[in-house]
Amino acid sequence: MTSGLKPDSALVKPVVDALDLDPRLHLAAIVNTSEDPIISETLDGRVLSWNEAAARVFGYREEEMVGQSNLKLIPPKLHREEEAIMQRLREGEKIEHYETVRMRKNGEIFPISVTISPIKDHTGRTVAASKIARDISDKKRADESRFRLSAVVDSADDAIISKDLNGIVKSWNKGASRIFGYEPEEMIGQSILKVIPDDLRYEEDEILRKLRIGERVEHYETRRKRKNGDVFDISVTISPIRDEAGNVIGASKIARDVSDKKQVEKVLIQSEKLAATGRMAATIAHEINNPLESLMNIIFLARQNCPTEGRVHGLLLTAEQELERVSHIARQTLGYYRDTGAPTENFVHDLLENVLGVYQSKMLAMGISIDSRFDDLQRVLVSKGEMLQVFSNVIANAIEAMRHGGSLNIATRNVMSLANDGIQVEIRDSGTGIAQENLGRVFEPFFTTKGELGTGIGLWVAKQLITRRGGQISVASSTSAGDSGTTVTIFIPFAYPSDSPESKDERLVG
Repeated sequence: MTSGLKPDSALVKPVVDALDLDPRLHLAAIVNTSEDPIISETLDGRVLSWNEAAARVFGYREEEMVGQSNLKLIPPKLHREEEAIMQRLREGEKIEHYETVRMRKNGEIFPISVTISPIKDHTGRTVAASKIARDISDKKRADESRFRLSAVVDSADDAIISKDLNGIVKSWNKGASRIFGYEPEEMIGQSILKVIPDDLRYEEDEILRKLRIGERVEHYETRRKRKNGDVFDISVTISPIRDEAGNVIGASKIARDVSDKKQVEKVLIQSEKLAATGRMAATIAHEINNPLESLMNIIFLARQNCPTEGRVHGLLLTAEQELERVSHIARQTLGYYRDTGAPTENFVHDLLENVLGVYQSKMLAMGISIDSRFDDLQRVLVSKGEMLQVFSNVIANAIEAMRHGGSLNIATRNVMSLANDGIQVEIRDSGTGIAQENLGRVFEPFFTTKGELGTGIGLWVAKQLITRRGGQISVASSTSAGDSGTTVTIFIPFAYPSDSPESKDERLVG
């Protein structure tokens, strides 16, 4: 320290007196052993003192800097900045933790944090300045690394969330907002249970238990809930967050919406089922056609040997027709077999009466009344076997829904429209109805609400046959007490679609 400068030694004086040390020597030792550069300068920027840390950080020895301008340490473009700092010092102002850059002897520019204090004489006049500088290169690198990580987290498509060991959300990235629908301010500080369906909240207790003992949960597939209430499939990886001592203090969670993946898997599974069903259908057709042929021959012989006017003859004729239809369905099961027979002109009400005749005894026994109103005045060109199969599937479902009795209403009418002309069939039952959450799935293959009693292919097959014909089929239903029931509406155009493969095949066959 230079003579004429009075360091404030009030805090160290009692100790120094007790040790019989010169206070100035004591302060000089503190300065020299500091890990940070401590420099004193005149008000025009000449270096007065230079400790060992300054030599280590800046690369200049003490004899290279004392008496020299501090501008040696400052990049040229920042010289004016130094002039402004010195002016503030002359006015007695202290500058704390000022972040800037400085230059080492080898020319390297590095970030630094500086605290600059005025040094006053005994009259209180500022005569010099002391600078404590700290190399913050490591801090800047750490800050930059954290910034990059933060940018990566925020730009990720996946939800990246952190929470404490009580399940309270601490961070929420843009991916989480996109997937769950909540903005960060809606989730930070809230329980993660907000996005977990009620029936799966037990999972969070188990996850937190594993985290507390340091376990990691990888690629766990479950379901979560969006802000709008939608429940969707998700895959989560959850890792413990530890403090410097290695204690688990929270968890980071990466969540990926796998709804599309699940849907693809579902489609593949259905495709596999359909392929397996196709193979099964071919086997069935091969195995049952011979006994069916025998039965049809027996019924034919029985019919030839009974009066044509009697009721038995009519029943045998119906049985023969139904067995023919069974044989046809076995070959056509799930649409794997193509009906190569030419379409014929039929009244829709004739086809419906045919099916009702088959189920009439069953409906009477179950207490189901039938109200049919037919007003179809024009024939349609259809495959009779396919239409019988469609109506049979729909009516069988209606009967199944009315196990304790009810009413079945069937109506047909001609429909004329700009798009297409045809026949509309409405089949309405007063059964138990279909729940709204299941209504959108009734045409999916293998979906059934009948448990072990249903195969889930009846309506799917009906839709395939109707849409291939260029028609439409829809279902409306209610489960409300006193007003339950299901209505199936089928539209059959008079002509085949002119540009469909089926129409071309059928025109060739015809």
